[in-house]
Amino acid sequence: MAARRVLVVDDEDLIRWSLTERLRAEGHETVEAATAAEALDRAVDDVDLILLDYTLPDGNGLAVLHKLRDADKDVLVIMLTAHRDVALVVDAMKSGAFDYITKPFDLDDIVVRVNRALDTTRTRRELRALRDGLARPYGLNSIIGDSELMQQAKALLRKVAASPASTVLITGESGTGKDLVAKVIHYNSSRASRPYVNITSSALPEALMESELFGHERGAFTDARQHKRGLFEQADDGTVFLDEIGEMAPILQAKLLRFLEEKTFRRVGGTTDIHVDVRVIAATNRDLEEAVKAGKFREDLFYRLNVLRIEMPPLRRRPEDVVMLAQYFIDVFGKEFRRHVRGLTPEAEAALTAYTWPGNVREMRNLIERAVLLAETELLELSDFDSLRAPGAIEPSGDMFDLPANGVVLEDVEKHLVVQALKRADGNQTRAAALLGLHRDQIRYRIEKFGLPRK
Repeated sequence: MAARRVLVVDDEDLIRWSLTERLRAEGHETVEAATAAEALDRAVDDVDLILLDYTLPDGNGLAVLHKLRDADKDVLVIMLTAHRDVALVVDAMKSGAFDYITKPFDLDDIVVRVNRALDTTRTRRELRALRDGLARPYGLNSIIGDSELMQQAKALLRKVAASPASTVLITGESGTGKDLVAKVIHYNSSRASRPYVNITSSALPEALMESELFGHERGAFTDARQHKRGLFEQADDGTVFLDEIGEMAPILQAKLLRFLEEKTFRRVGGTTDIHVDVRVIAATNRDLEEAVKAGKFREDLFYRLNVLRIEMPPLRRRPEDVVMLAQYFIDVFGKEFRRHVRGLTPEAEAALTAYTWPGNVREMRNLIERAVLLAETELLELSDFDSLRAPGAIEPSGDMFDLPANGVVLEDVEKHLVVQALKRADGNQTRAAALLGLHRDQIRYRIEKFGLPRK
């Protein structure tokens, strides 16, 4: 195990010397400081523990403690003082001190306390590294897409993550990445180091769902042989993600509303109110406004959830993101499967862009995964997507090619094809270009050339 570094802060030379000599004999590295200013300067030098005197020539030890904790919340501080005032001990502990030792002290006792504190520091840092590793895939850049719709969604997402709002509603079709958005919100918020709990509202029967969310007391129902903490308790100070909220049973909707309004709940079979602080992120692919009108979703709960709303656009509404997203999945699965696939042919790009993606991003992920696994070339070709059936894709027949039989001029054919492609793409220039096997700039040139209206 690598030597751990201890910063010894005391204005008395003899005390510093005795402490550092003993700690070095125990295999620890030491750094010394005689003033508050030196302590703050040397604390940034990757220390694992700080022994801090309460009285320093240029400042109060508690003030130094506050600054040290702000700089590194994982490093622990043991306060040293000649005073035996209980109030000082209380102040130090409230300020975040790990331990408190009065002078004169026993060096053997200090070694025991130092080793215990160092073990705690190591554990904290390991946990933080683990949490950071879990959070790394969920940065804002994990939301792939540069289209205007995605830029708007990302801007809102960034604000929502930074806000203290206790409820967020994510809407959008299945496969648009609502679960990923929920994780991005959590791991880019002040709650990132706290628990993230995910539950699908339609996954369990009503009775079990209530127990999962709120917990139960022993004997509350058959088979309730012991007390159980629910997800809201487990996620205290963190986030609960309720997927498919539109499928939640009416009685649970009422209980959820009470919790959102009062921040309290009772376990099943319990009589005591329990208070927790969690952010609730709800997601749905249903039209909740229509569900409210149909009497299938509580209006008051809808308004309570709909404070901050993020709408995830379907992939067909942002075709300019298709190739970027496909390339992302190619890179991911190429690395995972150790396949030397590096991109798409122009024909494959055009076909993917023209496709309407009823399954959205989830469908693309599955499609690219299969294509990368089976690919025989470095560039994925149109033939690698044999399961792709693009409604609206150009075929060598149909109204796009129903041209006048007499007096056909090449420019007329070109204009007719552009008009029909724009019609089929509902005015979307990127999709229209893909239908014709052109780049967007090429179809823009033809729109201007033929004086066609821009949507």
